[in-house]
Amino acid sequence: MATSTPQTAPGGGLRARKKQRTRDALIRAALELFTEQGYEETTVDEIAEAVDVSQRTYFRYFANKEDVTFAVQEMVEARFLDELTARPASEDPLTALRSAVMVAWDDIGGAIESVVPVELYMRTYRMIESTPTLVASHLRRSSELEERIAGLIARRAGLDVDADPRPRVLVAAFCGVMRVAGKVWGEGPDCSVASIRELTQSYLDHIQPAIGGDWRSAP
Repeated sequence: MATSTPQTAPGGGLRARKKQRTRDALIRAALELFTEQGYEETTVDEIAEAVDVSQRTYFRYFANKEDVTFAVQEMVEARFLDELTARPASEDPLTALRSAVMVAWDDIGGAIESVVPVELYMRTYRMIESTPTLVASHLRRSSELEERIAGLIARRAGLDVDADPRPRVLVAAFCGVMRVAGKVWGEGPDCSVASIRELTQSYLDHIQPAIGGDWRSAP
């Protein structure tokens, strides 16, 4: 996950709304071009031209092509982090993670659709998985995100994340499940938010049974 904070929909003000529309248009144009003709084959100039803005304008919103590629994903991740931060202190760590991701998926579909169609979001996911340079970036961003989540979990429990391994171990298992669910969703025929939410819930149901008990016994 990038260290920059994703922009959210602005409040009032004509200029703020115009800037948000331009940013959203650049994201849509970039993802359409990336998925249609390839990430490496697409230039910043082509993205800017598709929105009828200058290259200079593009760089006011995004530092490079990678930033625009992961813009919607960052929005989804930011929504999850907000929910995790707001979870009741009485919840155990795994329950807090599970509840946060399920609540986030309850309303993130509308937020995604306000920027790009969910179908384009799915095509982008597949494009990332098949582009070596983006796979490397995705792994780096995922590692950064896991560190942020582990820090949040540690603070909730009053732990030192560097002294107690449990937050990082739990988050590694949780994020691994999320990656598997995302991969299955990305390869499937149903690109709806309801589908990814259902898959996520089903896969999270298996964390405790998968890591606990005697694996040699029948499931």
